[in-house]
Amino acid sequence: MELEEVYRRDLNLLVALKVLVEEGSVRRSAIRLNLSQSAMSRVLGRLRELLNDPLFIRQGQHLQPTQRAIEISSAVNEPLESLRMLLSPTHFDPKVCKQHFVIATTDYAMQTILPYALPRIYEDAPNISLEFSPLKHEQMLGQLTTEGVDMAICRPTHNIEPLVHEKLGLVSVFCLLSTSHPLADKALTLTDYLTYPHALIAISDGVKALIDSALSDYQKPKTVLRAYHLEAALAIVNTMPLIITVPADLAYLMADKHDLVVKALPFEFKPFEYSLIWHPRCEHSAAQIWLRNLLKEQCGKLIDKRVQEMELL
Repeated sequence: MELEEVYRRDLNLLVALKVLVEEGSVRRSAIRLNLSQSAMSRVLGRLRELLNDPLFIRQGQHLQPTQRAIEISSAVNEPLESLRMLLSPTHFDPKVCKQHFVIATTDYAMQTILPYALPRIYEDAPNISLEFSPLKHEQMLGQLTTEGVDMAICRPTHNIEPLVHEKLGLVSVFCLLSTSHPLADKALTLTDYLTYPHALIAISDGVKALIDSALSDYQKPKTVLRAYHLEAALAIVNTMPLIITVPADLAYLMADKHDLVVKALPFEFKPFEYSLIWHPRCEHSAAQIWLRNLLKEQCGKLIDKRVQEMELL
């Protein structure tokens, strides 16, 4: 298509398509674009005519985008973001920012890294609002592309292209024991680790797979409890000689709170990298850049502090 022909098309329709894909609803899209619902329906009709595709299939109250709609919405992300930045003021003042940010994160980051950063975030930007949503590793691209998530904090467990990421630092793994545990005052050996019962806590970062890999030449430890939250293991840690293996920051945090003993792993375990991840559509947003930089600064400080304290390198 020639440039002159592009000029004669209503490119605002592409903005409407992106909003429709993100919202999955004519009504919500109309509110967001300050249109009536009937006007938004007419926009959808014009989009279908322009792109020669139904674009959306209704499933109950939700509009499910067709593959063509997803492809076009993805393709216009970067040019639309560039235009938005071109037309936006260049100066960003966090003190007056009222933006709502959504961060997808793991249980580990939610309990350890983010509380360390939050006081500084709200000190610099008291009028923003933050929303934390559970990270879904297999759906992370979708979360950051069409589900309204601005950034994610996690250990990537698979190829994350075309997402952008920056390393926050290293995270290691330690063990938690009750003060009444037979090994509380002794060195934890590999034989001990393989013999005593374990509580397996899902922390959404594939840490179990890393431990299983490190112990691939040995018998598997006996797991007596599997849970999504550490509280379940804490409820029985004084009634049986449990070993709870969790990321180091979480281990020290829980040890302080619940009078537990922290032990190093009795086998070689390479600390893994935690990352801040975002979609290229957010690359040039002044507000996003400010929040990413602050998170990197604060989370990096915490992780580096733990690395040095625990002699992880």
